[in-house]
This record gives sequence, C-alpha cells and structure tokens, in this order.
Amino acid sequence: MAEAPERVTGAAARRRRTAYGLNTALAILLLLGAVALVEALSYRHNRRFDLTEGKRQSLSDQSVKVLRGLAKPVKAVGFTSPERGDRAFLEDLLRLYAYHSSQFTFELIDLDRSPATARRYGVSAPNTVVIESGASEEKVLIPTEEKLTNALLKVTREGKRAVYFLQGHGEGEVGSTDRPGFSQAREAIQGANYEVKELLLLREKDVPENAAVLVAAGPKRDLLSEELTALERYVQRGGKLLVLLDPEQAPALARFLEKYGIRPGQDVIVDRLSRVLGGDYLIPVVSQYESHPITKDFTLASFFPFARTMDAASSPPPGVAVQVLARTGQGSWAETDRETLKQGQARFDPGKDRQGPVPVGAVATVDVKPPAKKGETKPVEGPGSGAAAPRKARIVAYGTAAFASNNYLNLSGNKDLFLNSISWLAEEEDLISIRPREAKFTPLILTAGQGEAAFWVGVVVPPAVALVTGVTVGIRRRRAR
Repeated sequence: MAEAPERVTGAAARRRRTAYGLNTALAILLLLGAVALVEALSYRHNRRFDLTEGKRQSLSDQSVKVLRGLAKPVKAVGFTSPERGDRAFLEDLLRLYAYHSSQFTFELIDLDRSPATARRYGVSAPNTVVIESGASEEKVLIPTEEKLTNALLKVTREGKRAVYFLQGHGEGEVGSTDRPGFSQAREAIQGANYEVKELLLLREKDVPENAAVLVAAGPKRDLLSEELTALERYVQRGGKLLVLLDPEQAPALARFLEKYGIRPGQDVIVDRLSRVLGGDYLIPVVSQYESHPITKDFTLASFFPFARTMDAASSPPPGVAVQVLARTGQGSWAETDRETLKQGQARFDPGKDRQGPVPVGAVATVDVKPPAKKGETKPVEGPGSGAAAPRKARIVAYGTAAFASNNYLNLSGNKDLFLNSISWLAEEEDLISIRPREAKFTPLILTAGQGEAAFWVGVVVPPAVALVTGVTVGIRRRRAR
C-alpha cells in the first residue's frame, strides 16, 4: 500500500517536468519569433543614429539631397586590395549612400582577383570607385564623401553649364593659386558640375548665352559704359549675376546695383568681436542670416575681410524684390572715416557711423518680360494671351571679394555661402546645403588633476573593487561551511 503515493508522486513530477519543458519550448519559440519580427521590421524600417561629433558617420545634407533626388539607377563599383585593408572603410561609405536611396547600388571587387573587370573599367590602383549611370561614367581615386557626391552630380546631370568670371578690371585671377586668387573657388564650382570660364566683356560685347552665372569678383577698376550696357542686356534677358564688390571700388558698378534695389555703402565694416577671436577688427564675423533659400538652415559663421555694407533699398524699383541676406554682430559698425582706419584708431562716431548689426549681403529678383515677337511693338500680356510667363533675373551682391578668395574660402562657412549663392543663381536650389566635410582630429586634452582622476577611476578602482568582492565572497562561503 505504501507504493501508491510514490507512484503518484513520480507521475506528478513527470507531469511537472513535461509542463516546464513545454513552457520553456514555448518561451524559446516566442523569443525566436520576436527576434525574427524585430529583424524583419528593422530591415524594412531601419534607422541610424549618429552620436559622433560633427556627425562624422553620416552624410551631409547635400549628399542626402542628391541621393533622394536620383531619378535613375546609379551603380558604384569599388576596387579594393586585401593588402591595403581599405575594404571596410569603402564598404561603410558606400553603405551610407545606399541607405538613403534605393536607386543607388554598389559592388566591391578584389582588384587582384578580377583583372578583367578592372581592365574593363580602366582601373589600375586599389581604393578606386567607378560611378556609372546609363552611358555616363566617372572615376574617383581615394574616395571621400565630397568626391563621390560630385561624381554623382556629374553622371546624373545632362551636360555642363558655365560659370563665367568677369576679367579686365583687376579682378582676382581664376587660375591663380596665390592668396588673393580664386583657384579654390574654381575647383569648388567645377566639383558641382559647372564649367568655369573667363569673360573679357569688351572683346565679347555680350555675355554668352550659355552663362548660368556671371561673377564679378572684386573689380579694382570701373567697368566702361559699353560693359555696363552689356550687363544690363544680360539682366533683362533673365541673367544671373554675382557681384563681390570691395569698399571704394568700381563706383559705376555700385550705381548699376542701385538700379536693382541693392545699395553698396560708402564705408568699411569694423567688428570688435573679430579681435576677440584672434583676427583683425576689419574681418567682421557674420552669424545672422535672413530667411532665404541661400541661407536656409545655415548656422555656420562666415568671415568677410575688409567689407563694405550691402543693403536693400526700402523702396525698390517696380518689378524688383530685394532683401538682405546676412548681417554682422552687435559689436560691429560701418565706419565712414577712412583716414581714422588708416591710422589704426577706429572708433564709433554716433553722428556719422552706422551701429551694427549691419548688412553685408543682399539679393534681388527682377521680373523680366519676354521679348516681343516680330511685328509686335511690345509683348502680348494678359490672361489667355498665350504669352510666356515673365522670367526672373537674379542678382546677389556681397560687400567683399576676399571672403571667396583662396585665403578665406575654406574658413568656417565661407565656402558653403559662396556655393549656395552660385546654386541659387543657377536655379539649382537642390544643391543648396552644407557641403561634405573631412573628418577632423579632435584631441582630448586633460589637466593634471583630470588625468590623475581618469587613472584612478579607469585603472585602479575596477581591479580593486573586483578584488574586494572576491575576498568578501570567499570569506562568506568559508563561514557558511
């Protein structure tokens, strides 16, 4: 009779073990199902978060805009070599591009194992990427984000438009690598898939038809009446003009701008803040930007060496819309006494000078009527007339040319502001954004006290805590026995 409870107890134990086993198996299946569901959702709706300084593991706004605007497939073929160890970096970079557009695909090829493929693409060195779209192809050596994005622009945009730099009046030379030259500005414009050419207006008589933008970069001598007339014709046919006008230079060109509501000042901007930052007081810091496509989401400071004010008229001419683009800070003013500046004794005169913030850039949009057809005295207008919509000429003017020169172009936001102006003038607003930047080295500098604290917290304390914990556990176990 005593065996019955034992049998009952054994059967109950087996049932409990079976139930526990089933519960465990069910929990494992639920866990695997949850993991599979999370993986599926992450594959379809994956999101990346970049917590590095300066977003070094993310693409710039411009690259993202270009990728999201891709209208046709683009393929990147990257050639790597195991000996160089560049495959991981290249794969990570190309994955960033593929993350933002389903039109972008990539393939990595071992240069040593696929000589036929390398020969077909004309590649002989590792760490090379070929961007191809349709019949267009662009080769990138030692790829960076800036190089890859520029290559994307070149293979996806039909043809090249031209940006002309006015010459013959003492302007900075486009091909000069000297500090006052504009060779770096030329390279930046070419990287955005434009051709850069020089224009001697007296010889050509008119601005070429293929000019997307005409740049007057710091003329030292004034334009002749024939050249100003040619500029007038260019604007009246919907031209796009960028004027970088230094103080007390080219007064006739300054009067030309006034016809379109832009008022160059007869002054020089002084900024006390620039002295605080270690610069000269004639290099005003610009950090206030007005609402405009050129300065949309623009948060970088820019520097305008030896600049004049560039204001917007309160009552512009009919058909002209004008506004200020950027202003200096509170500690600045527009100095009208040049003799005082030459003596290095600049001081604010409430009766003569203009207290900051003062404007350093302005933009005008000009309504241009389409030309009259043959046999008509003027273009037909009005609803239902079939007349073409009025075109818009665009003018951007800054009070200095030095901010775009080799000496200052890569300083803070200068390059972005210059290229944004070119893109807006050329009516390619999709290229207006913050350009790719190289990752910078940011060392961690500690004081003696901070270094000692880091040593104790990181090197001494963890092993000491582990040792004390082990000894304590050992003593307790010995006492328990």
